[in-house]
Amino acid sequence: MTKAEIVNQVAKTTGIEKVVVQNVVEAFMGTVKDSVSKGNPVFLRGFGSFIIKHRAQKAARNITKKTTITIPEHDIPAFKPAKVFTIKK
Repeated sequence: MTKAEIVNQVAKTTGIEKVVVQNVVEAFMGTVKDSVSKGNPVFLRGFGSFIIKHRAQKAARNITKKTTITIPEHDIPAFKPAKVFTIKK
């Protein structure tokens, strides 16, 4: 599902104009992005958490050049779904 499809679905469900829903979705995404980029996780009860995961330094191989490079430690954003959000088959 794309952002445009989310905006259309929310506008149809709530009866709010698409422009207003678009602004709300953009503001939400900007707020989550700013918070996570500052190292603060975002917890949405019943949905999941936007968190930072730390990756340790590791060695990687370039098999075409037969060389080894070092990938430095770094942090990456991640999403961890809530237990009630997981899909059951």
